[in-house]
Amino acid sequence: MPIPPTMDELIKDLLRRIEVGEFQPGSQIPSTQELSDHYDVSVSTIHRAVAKLRGQGVLVGRPGRGVFVAESSRGRRP
Repeated sequence: MPIPPTMDELIKDLLRRIEVGEFQPGSQIPSTQELSDHYDVSVSTIHRAVAKLRGQGVLVGRPGRGVFVAESSRGRRP
């Protein structure tokens, strides 16, 4: 069983997935629970990572709809 990623590794992998087009600009990212299961980390860890990426403008939240990749996220780096 692999070791769960650190917060920095988690954020780096989410950014990589956006950069390679797995998560397209304007598309909704998987749910918190799906990401938690995928990375084998707590839901609170996912919330913190998503909040950091939202603060950087990479992700945007839509109340009642979910979290989406920002339309202008291509090429952004923290």
